[in-house]
Amino acid sequence: MKITYREALRQALQEALAADPRVFLMGEDVGRYGGSYAVSKGLLETFGPERIRDTPLSELGFVGAGVGAALGGMRPIVEVMTVNFSLLALDAIVNTAATLRHMSGGQFSVPLVVRMATGAGRQLAAQHSHSLENWYAHVPGIRVLAPATIGDARGMLGAALADPDPVVIFEHAQLYNLEGELPGDWRCDIRHAAVRRTGTQLTLVTYGGSLPKALQAAEQLAGEGMDVEVLDLRVLRPLDTAALTASLRKTHRAVVVDEGWKTGSLAGEIMARIMEECFYELDAPVARVCSQEVPIPYAKHLEDAALPQVPDIVAAVKGVLHV
Repeated sequence: MKITYREALRQALQEALAADPRVFLMGEDVGRYGGSYAVSKGLLETFGPERIRDTPLSELGFVGAGVGAALGGMRPIVEVMTVNFSLLALDAIVNTAATLRHMSGGQFSVPLVVRMATGAGRQLAAQHSHSLENWYAHVPGIRVLAPATIGDARGMLGAALADPDPVVIFEHAQLYNLEGELPGDWRCDIRHAAVRRTGTQLTLVTYGGSLPKALQAAEQLAGEGMDVEVLDLRVLRPLDTAALTASLRKTHRAVVVDEGWKTGSLAGEIMARIMEECFYELDAPVARVCSQEVPIPYAKHLEDAALPQVPDIVAAVKGVLHV
């Protein structure tokens, strides 16, 4: 069945709400407006205002309410309009939700799911366009997911709601209109990376909105005789180091594609793990393709120049392969 990434997310929400009366959705404009990205369109009419709750423009307030509801036995799904605005709720997520199991000696869990849009490419300028996934992936106590396919958009929410601890799901805004076949086996775990294309000469490691670019680059490289594997991390915390090292031991070369900035990036962490686990397997230094070290510009040509693009990925692969 061919659907959009947006529709896959909506189906996941519908299923979760129908299956468990403890599940509810809240956030800015999720009800009457249908969600900032139209993911929750129609859910208010189906499930009513008690379970599809529009909130004030106060991320700290409504994410904090979600933490309290989770502690009280509910299964809240909190939508934050964009990752930039989630910084207002860092205290609730990082200082409270992520720590309470540890601080209570295991007596309390916080089964909270926080969904948020991330990434650039839509000319929304610097306050709506950054990729801060690594800030959350740095924090023990939370699980961080980045669904990049139709199947993962459909399957990850149910698994996240079953997790007794906080889960943050990053939906790249450039993927909402992505259209494709919903696989028959869309149910997935939230522990393992996925090989999206097999290859023998080099591993492209990526996640989220950079996955389509990596696949496009791999296809272009294949036309020039280069056999590249594409590894979709999917789960940014905890990282599936075993999948990463298994791919590297096969290909012996790697390029990491990350829409975050290079300084302090998830790409840097991945490179460090490769060096720790696979140094003697490498036939060349690991390279990375990241966003330029600037706030994301508004102007289209500048925004494009600031972000990892297919030609950048192709050039990095060729550099590592010495082509």
